[in-house]
Amino acid sequence: MPQHPTRYEQLADDMTQAMSDGLLKPGERLPSVRETCHRRGVSPSTVFQAYGLLETRGLVEVRPRSGFYVSAPKRSLRASLQPAVPRPEATEVAVSALAFDLLESTRDPAVVPLGSAFPRGSLFPVDALARSGARAMRRLKPEQVTSALTAGDETLRQALRKRYALQGVPLASDELVVTNGALEALNLCLQAVTQPGDVVAIESPTFYAALQVLERLKLRAVEIATDPVEGVDLDALAAVLTRERVAACWLMPNFQNPLGALMPVARKRALVDLLAHHGVPLIEDDVYGELYADLRRPPPAKAFDTTGGVLHCSSFSKCLSPGYRVGWAAAGRFARDVQRLKMMSSLATSLPPQLAIADYLGQGAYDRHLRQLRALLADEQQRVRRLVLRHFPASTRVTQPRGGYFLWLELPPTVDALALHHRAMAAGISSAPGVLFSADRRFTHHLRLNVGHPGDPRIDGAVRQLGEMAASMA
Repeated sequence: MPQHPTRYEQLADDMTQAMSDGLLKPGERLPSVRETCHRRGVSPSTVFQAYGLLETRGLVEVRPRSGFYVSAPKRSLRASLQPAVPRPEATEVAVSALAFDLLESTRDPAVVPLGSAFPRGSLFPVDALARSGARAMRRLKPEQVTSALTAGDETLRQALRKRYALQGVPLASDELVVTNGALEALNLCLQAVTQPGDVVAIESPTFYAALQVLERLKLRAVEIATDPVEGVDLDALAAVLTRERVAACWLMPNFQNPLGALMPVARKRALVDLLAHHGVPLIEDDVYGELYADLRRPPPAKAFDTTGGVLHCSSFSKCLSPGYRVGWAAAGRFARDVQRLKMMSSLATSLPPQLAIADYLGQGAYDRHLRQLRALLADEQQRVRRLVLRHFPASTRVTQPRGGYFLWLELPPTVDALALHHRAMAAGISSAPGVLFSADRRFTHHLRLNVGHPGDPRIDGAVRQLGEMAASMA
């Protein structure tokens, strides 16, 4: 939902422009908080928030007991963390056993959850959602129990269509299907456009859940080199589309898991045009789209779809309530197929969670919650990234995403990330080794860390200990 910039966001934008214009130069100290308060007529809190946002953007750095300084130009991540070069042929997928072991490890509350797929539970408005659920159930009409089957509760679907419209993505009234989380939406969409044995183009690295789905549906994966900053390599994808008979693409243009890459708008538009030219559907996984660190939500690829070929999937699991398992698919011209598959599998999504979320959205608190959540995650991402650079081997390379809550680490080649994972688990620390994120387990010295646990007092010690373990293996 569009928002006017807050005072601290406007201040940060003004200072960003001053840096672009050369008025604030690399290495130069920013005006003191007191000075900026006086000049701009704002509170110290506003200045600290603005400087924090500039730090999140990588434009300023904090020097202890000295202040904030304009960051010196750094090598781009593209120069330091190169895209992988996947095998050119399609590959059978078999990652479920390893992924299952990882998920089992993150369920133990005694384990530090650096390998988890979800943010910290205390970040979500559990009590407010409970009140919304109780309020909605008191208003429940008997006819709603059956009218919400398959497609989902109409009030929730209307609220979702409104949010799409405000992003510039108008949807047909029957295009949305509410699902049991985004994973069911992605499963249904993939089934709607493929048959067993088909080839599906995916990013490299990619989220291990995508690999699990391909494995279950007996589909083959062809991996596309993916830039750690700007996402999938369109030239590499075009070459694969020319060479292979690709049935579908499953991509994550916004804050890709595990890299955190954000595909620029022009690249998203070119992606949609390329796939439309080849007649290949795009299954867009956009579960992290609301967790941006910049001022505006990045548009989904769905915004540039003119043929109904983009099946856009998302959920509330990463930004509002993991346990409610409410997701959806805006499936374009495949919406009827997705609805039929939903009817033949799970039939419906549980109604009480849908009603609770619909009521919560109607209270107007969602965007306020998101603003707070984004700020916390962005601050924690930068904080943990500094810990990684301090405690891991000096040659470790680490991404700097503009949203989401993951960091992707490239360790020295001698470090076996899977062995590191097992060693850390013995010490009560989980991590996600890179071999999980590729069909052929290529990322042997890579690691994904979850930085979505601000306020957890165990994080600093766990990152330090994990880094020391990695250093002992380097």
